[in-house]
Amino acid sequence: MDLFEGLLTLTAIHFIATASPGPEFVLISKEALQNGRRAGFICLVGTMTGLLIHILYSAFGLAAIISRSPEAMLAIQMMGGSYLVYLGLMGLKAKPSDQSDQTAGEYKHRSDWQLFRSGFICDLLNPKAPIYYVALFTFVLSPDVPASHMAAYGIWIMLIHGSWFSVMVVLLSNPVVNTKFRRMGHWIDRILGGAMIAMGVKIITT
Repeated sequence: MDLFEGLLTLTAIHFIATASPGPEFVLISKEALQNGRRAGFICLVGTMTGLLIHILYSAFGLAAIISRSPEAMLAIQMMGGSYLVYLGLMGLKAKPSDQSDQTAGEYKHRSDWQLFRSGFICDLLNPKAPIYYVALFTFVLSPDVPASHMAAYGIWIMLIHGSWFSVMVVLLSNPVVNTKFRRMGHWIDRILGGAMIAMGVKIITT
């Protein structure tokens, strides 16, 4: 498979996977809606850093080892699921409207590092990632594929991820959209928190 054909294949597969609602989608949406564009983008950079690690170990074949090790997969599954449940519980603690302004103000004092870390851990501890990237790279990688092609594939995957979520952050942090969502702020928190918990429990029990 040549480089162009490989990029087309990756685009078709990875765009669908990225656009499908998952932990990163819920977390980035929450940050953009509640804390604005900057927070959303910092969280996005965190997820992209986690994604880079997945790409690197997949390209070097470690993903195949992890995906075939029941112990390693169980550890990742427990950590990833537990972290999502933790994030969800934080969302369920959202205050009603009479206290939401104070809560939002307190939350905005979180450092850039804390926002980045949330996105990074959410992506890095996704237990489905090793199997997914093994399957994804199976379509385009072979023993004789040039290192330059491997680098191009990795960069392209990150561009797809970054582009999709950048559009989402810009839309959700739009003042008109954001104002409407803020009126239901604590309910959005609770809904997204519930979604996080459901995903976490599903990951742990699957």
